Amino acid sequence: MSPSTAFPVSFEFFPPKTPEGADKLRGVRQQLYARRPEFCSVTYGAGGSTQAGTFAAVQEILAEGVSAASHFSCIGATRASVREQLAQLKAMGVKRLVALRGDLPSGYGIGGEFHYASDLVAFIRAETGDDFHIEVAAYPEVHPQARSAEADLQAFATKVRAGADSAITQYFFNADAYFRFVHEVRRLGLDVPVVPGIMPITGASQLMRFSDACGAEIPRWIRLRLQGFGDDTASIRAFGLDVVTELCEQLRRGGVPGLHFYTMNQSAATLAICERLGI
Repeated sequence: MSPSTAFPVSFEFFPPKTPEGADKLRGVRQQLYARRPEFCSVTYGAGGSTQAGTFAAVQEILAEGVSAASHFSCIGATRASVREQLAQLKAMGVKRLVALRGDLPSGYGIGGEFHYASDLVAFIRAETGDDFHIEVAAYPEVHPQARSAEADLQAFATKVRAGADSAITQYFFNADAYFRFVHEVRRLGLDVPVVPGIMPITGASQLMRFSDACGAEIPRWIRLRLQGFGDDTASIRAFGLDVVTELCEQLRRGGVPGLHFYTMNQSAATLAICERLGI
């Protein structure tokens, strides 16, 4: 595929905690904008703990002329607080939301007026009609807190029927898990686009820690190769680039509607993958 061929990509960032981090992220965004993303999303901390930082980053992306999606979690929230935040986002010019249940800060009880992401999706639709394109999360390898694979699939279906427009998956390294999930979604009569989430591999220990926490499986052969490289960062990155590019090529051959990159506020690995893919 030639570099001029358009293929939908989007990039995810987290809100920086320091002025230096914010400056660095501005540079990262400018590098990634060369790939003409469909949108860029900004994550939301547990219990909405980064709301100010999330909204500030979203506002900057919009000011840079790029469509921005705000993550929006509902655990611990009230209808009044969500209504107020939706009005704020709408006034900012945000057109896309990533609606999530979210995590509570440690030490908190369940609290709030929303218990599931589907409750939030239904509320946003009822309050704002079609003002927002609503993304929801999907878990090809099953949400780590789900009672069963079937229960997780039904929870996803509930979010879609509540009014979601499309979905972004948790990252994975096994394309078969993604294609099986989409097949099962279609079997339920749901035709929303399911965009695969892509995690570039730039280090071993952080990736393994993240993956163990969020239920994303690192295939044994990948895990053993990463462990075998020890502290050889260059070899880890070269291997990771090969593995993730091949995954993206498999997904694209299978007809995915786009690719959503979890950038970790870095540009090099994502740019290298896009370059190899001709995006």
